[in-house]
Amino acid sequence: MSLLLDPVVLARIQFASNMTFHILFPTISIATGWMLLFFKTRFIATGKPFWMAAYQFWVKVFALTFALGVVSGITMSFQFGTNWPGFMTTVGNVAGPLLTYEVLTAFFLEATMLGIMLYGRGRVSEGIHTLATLLVALGTTASAFWILALNSWMHTPAGYEMVNGQAHVTSWMAVIFNPSFPYRFSHMLLASGLTVGFLMAGVSAYRWLRQERGADVLATLKAGIYLAAALIPLQIVVGDLHGLNTLHHQPAKIAAMEGIWETQSGAPAVLFALPDSATHSNRYEVSIPRLASLYLTHSVDGVVQGMDAFGEQHPPVAPVFWAFRLMVGTGLLMLAASWLSAWKLRGGQELPVWLARALVAMTFSGWIALLAGWYVTEVGRQPWLVYGVLTAAQAASKVPASNVALTLSLYLSLYGFLLVSYIKVIFYMARKVAHTAAAAGGSQAATKLAGGVYA
Repeated sequence: MSLLLDPVVLARIQFASNMTFHILFPTISIATGWMLLFFKTRFIATGKPFWMAAYQFWVKVFALTFALGVVSGITMSFQFGTNWPGFMTTVGNVAGPLLTYEVLTAFFLEATMLGIMLYGRGRVSEGIHTLATLLVALGTTASAFWILALNSWMHTPAGYEMVNGQAHVTSWMAVIFNPSFPYRFSHMLLASGLTVGFLMAGVSAYRWLRQERGADVLATLKAGIYLAAALIPLQIVVGDLHGLNTLHHQPAKIAAMEGIWETQSGAPAVLFALPDSATHSNRYEVSIPRLASLYLTHSVDGVVQGMDAFGEQHPPVAPVFWAFRLMVGTGLLMLAASWLSAWKLRGGQELPVWLARALVAMTFSGWIALLAGWYVTEVGRQPWLVYGVLTAAQAASKVPASNVALTLSLYLSLYGFLLVSYIKVIFYMARKVAHTAAAAGGSQAATKLAGGVYA
């Protein structure tokens, strides 16, 4: 009970809940912006109206997502001052400019061009409208660039020196392109693409199951499936490279991910276990001998550091261990679903009903994998806030635990309500499109185009 009333623990939970909610929406915005550009350029190239129908539906989803991302991002930034004043005091010379660059180069661009995307078609030329779509897509990616530059620096700080307890930049290039940034940035962009791939496939399968078989539905169904099928192998490769980078810079995180308590050569790959921090061991362990050493060090006899090598400076094992397995398990399920769906759609064939239902069930599977991976990354950094520089306890404020608990409960209630509402609104929009099309007599011309939807 005393741990739950610890103000530092409560502040960490509060920031984690805010970040958990916030990250869901930029993840969708990034890839959706590029998919909208794809739909728009296909419409211009072919002149086929179903591409514009796809654009008009998904631009509404983008706008809703963008709005929730902005709101949750603002409340998150307040917590730097209220809950974590030591963070900005110590590393504000690094974090402040990077956050400012994100606002000046990305957020303003997105917010301005979004108005043209939503309301400008018919008021500006087709070329200007397409340019606005491109700039919004670039803006969402630029936003991810700056935020992940800061986050990566917190994991692998570089290009700075400490003067009187404060970090001062010696090289902005080293700060931005720190050792983990290329892996973290590419991993996040691929995660965004996979999340949107399954979101589009799931919503389109939902509309298809409701007997809406127009070409725009089939176009977005195929686009989502093919996008996910193409990106998941790349994500596996990048994830492996990211893991090797983490092994070099944050070996304690890898030890927690793998459930390895003692430093050893020929370390096993633990498939299942119940990590026990009291005994520093795994209960009910199921493992494959030497496999962890093989994929981590590329030698079956390679030495892998365990938790014993880090004393008390290691993350909590069980949350990192299980989050990693949830991420990998969800990724493998996404691989199977996307490849099977792509294979079933070959030659203009239809999806089996059971597979379409499976895609609907996996509409937000990207979120599950994303959050599991994010918890591996962030919980695995503990007890450090900035690795090797600043701990969470050193950065925390003196706000009483009761105050943090009150605001935490309000945050959780509001976020739960908004998340459920967001999901319901997306499926409501899907039903409304079908109802509107039915009221207008459907689109026989679009249906005739369904067989050659990518012609």
